[in-house]
Formats: sequence, structure tokens, C-alpha cells
Amino acid sequence: MVKVKKNNIITLKAVQNCVELTLDGKRRLDLSLKGITAVPKSIQKLYDLNEVDLSRNLIRTIPDFIEHFINITVLDLHSNYLEEIPVTIAGLQALEVLNLCNNRLRSLPDELGLLKNLHNLNLGLNLLEALPASVGALKELRFLSLSDNRFTSVPGCLGRLHKLERVNLDRNPVLTQQMHKQMTVRPTDNFYLVKESDLCEECLMKYQTERKTFQTVEELEALWG
Repeated sequence: MVKVKKNNIITLKAVQNCVELTLDGKRRLDLSLKGITAVPKSIQKLYDLNEVDLSRNLIRTIPDFIEHFINITVLDLHSNYLEEIPVTIAGLQALEVLNLCNNRLRSLPDELGLLKNLHNLNLGLNLLEALPASVGALKELRFLSLSDNRFTSVPGCLGRLHKLERVNLDRNPVLTQQMHKQMTVRPTDNFYLVKESDLCEECLMKYQTERKTFQTVEELEALWG
């Protein structure tokens, strides 16, 4: 078990003890559920990592040195206290899975659209009202979760994502008629809304307790009769 000192410092040796090999031979760093409030500086020595899990901690910011992890394909930061994503995230050109679910994000940098290999992007349970237009440049994106945010309309940039297979907009104040209108102009038949998100158990429990604060599509339909 990783020991976190009172000054929130985790030694390089402790971090190395949290590195494991996956079944397909990838190097995975698991620092989830460690109670840390910042990304340990000691991980800068481990630039050969393929997957990094920093989920379910108390992290508020992502350090700029994250851009040097050019081999990362999976970055999991769900269930933290992130309020913004640095522009240096553009350096993660190998990234395929990015999980930012259950944070405090109100906006995203334009540089997010530079992650050309991104397949899976989870932005559920945040405070987002819009997406940067650059998201439309994520040509390899297959799955996008926007559930439990503050979207009042379907982001127009989604129409440029031709490989998109699943979009989750559950529990947003999105107008049903507007959703239908924008969905019908999609250039692919693979676009549809899923009814259940791919949240972890902790996130799932959180939205269940807070879902009454959102005006769901079903409620809007009931009002319209």
C-alpha cells in the first residue's frame, strides 16, 4: 500500500510499487483511492507508462508535466475535484481513453481536439454547458458521455464525428425536439442515445442521489403533454 506523507509527497519507490503489467504487456500505474490532493511529482520519472489511473482522489489540478507522457493510451481521472484541464493535454497524442467523469469542469480547452487517437471520452457528472468546437476534430471518437451536465442543446460539433457510435446525454436539460432535429441531420445511422452510462459504481450512486436536480427529457415531454 502506498504511504502518503503529511505533506502529500509520494516517493518514487512507492510509485514504482504501484506499477503493474497488464495482460497485454502494458505498464499501468494505479494510484486510485490514495487520498492524494495532487499528482505526485515523482511520477515524472516514469514516462514509459501506458496507462495511468488517478481516479477517486482529491486532485484539483493536472500538472503541465503531464504532456511528457507521450506513450499513455489510458488516463483515468474520474471522481476528483478538477475545475480545468491544462492545454498541455495536447501532448498526449497516443491517448485513446480519457475519463474525466465526476469532477467540477465548467469548460474544456480547445486543445482537447488535438487528441487524434481518442476513442472514448467520458465527461459525465460535471458542470459543462458547451463543448469547444475543436471536439469535432476527434475523428476516431466512438463513445462520448456527457450525462449529468448542463447542456440545453446537443453540441453541434457532434455532427462532424463520423465514427461516433454512442453518445450519452442523460439527465441534461436538453429539449427533446431540438435533440430530434439535430439527430436527424446526422450523416450516420450509428448515432443514438444510450439509457445507461458506463459510470463506475461510485459515480452511478452519486447521480442517483442527485438526479432530481436535473430536468430530464421525460419531464419535459410530460409538460408538453
